[in-house]
Amino acid sequence: MALLSWLAESTDERPDAVRVDDLSMSWVELRRAATAVADDLRGARRVAVPATASLETVVGVVGGLLAGAAVVPVPPDAGPVERDHILRDSGAEALVTPHDDGSATLPVVPVDLTRRSDTRHPEPDPTATALILYTSGTTGAPKGAVLSRRAVAACLDGLADAWAWTPDDVLAHGLPLFHVHGLVLGVLGPLRVGSRLRHVGRPRPDRYAAAGGSLYFGVPTIWSRIAAEPAAARALRGARLLVSGSAALPEPVFAALGGLTGHRPVERYGMTETLITVSARADGPRRPGTVGVPLPGVRTRVVDEHGAPLPAGTMGELQVRGETLFDGYLHRPDADAAARTADDWFRTGDVATVGPDGWHRIVGRAATDLIKSGGYRIGAGEVEDALLAHPGVREAAVVGLPHPDLGQQVTAYVVGDGLGETELIDFVARQLSVHKRPRQVRLVDALPRNAMGKVQKSRLTEG
Repeated sequence: MALLSWLAESTDERPDAVRVDDLSMSWVELRRAATAVADDLRGARRVAVPATASLETVVGVVGGLLAGAAVVPVPPDAGPVERDHILRDSGAEALVTPHDDGSATLPVVPVDLTRRSDTRHPEPDPTATALILYTSGTTGAPKGAVLSRRAVAACLDGLADAWAWTPDDVLAHGLPLFHVHGLVLGVLGPLRVGSRLRHVGRPRPDRYAAAGGSLYFGVPTIWSRIAAEPAAARALRGARLLVSGSAALPEPVFAALGGLTGHRPVERYGMTETLITVSARADGPRRPGTVGVPLPGVRTRVVDEHGAPLPAGTMGELQVRGETLFDGYLHRPDADAAARTADDWFRTGDVATVGPDGWHRIVGRAATDLIKSGGYRIGAGEVEDALLAHPGVREAAVVGLPHPDLGQQVTAYVVGDGLGETELIDFVARQLSVHKRPRQVRLVDALPRNAMGKVQKSRLTEG
């Protein structure tokens, strides 16, 4: 079956199958426009697409996939050094874009929404590379994660099963189109499953409210803003499913959405290297602070620092294996070796617990969210949730800072109104074990976040 199976076979010419901001196309028009791009890309192995939130990006990405090329999305806000690294490291042979300003260092293949072609390009082997997505680690330049067509298909089929995602759905979101969440799930998903797509452009609450979706994707920042505007939140009552991902959804936001929209959000977990591996199900319970159970074909385990499996409910590193995993980091055998165990499990670098019923709770990144203080292992997420329960706290991020006696001290960065350090420390101590309380609270105006809404904790501790 073709990767974009619905798009490949659809005869639907209704004009609003895929809408991005104010532009839309039918399934047939999208296939024919993308095929015109694929005709120009014939024989190309890797192509770069500046991934703006636009219909041109959708056509360009689909054109590359129809041509059998590996598509390399380039973040539109990438600085010149990052952009040049992605183009050079990926070996992209062409730049697929509607805008040629003359500065491109690669041959430009234009995206023209008025062009059409009916060429039939052969479907590539499922093992062929679909996407090379660049992901930043804690050190060094971004690494290219190589994702096969088979892995993308397995991920989307697993989510269609978990979320009862069908052609009857209308997917609405406003996510960037250069990450797994916005591009793989939010664009390729509809093109495989057959649900219509409404990309709202800028992800404002009013645009989500007006989208008329049955299925909504968002990151916690978006859901927090929607929950803060009750009229926008209530407009989502007609939806079937709200999905949150890319970072942990704070429990107060989960509760607020439940009250305003009538929907308890589905949370899921994944990484660029693994795609989505764990999710709550549409036909199952929704538990705040948890991300559900493994998707079909995915296995998980939690291990200690020596790689030994841990019993249910014990905090340790989450490891994953299954059909959704990437093929490796481009040109980085050293990083590949470090990311996999001797028995071929992928080291996520995330700290998690798995309950006796198989439900997963993600504590955070091992490097920043597992705090070892005074002989205790403390999950930053648990302390953050406790802080967010305070009515004056809007945002919170907890890290472990070096301490001469404790090894690390629990330190909180908090955004809120009328707060005092001692008040917050005592508030957490009344909810959690005393050793989990912050030793220091720093009040800040905002937390640094990336495009997907994840707090960049390394920036908090700089200097």
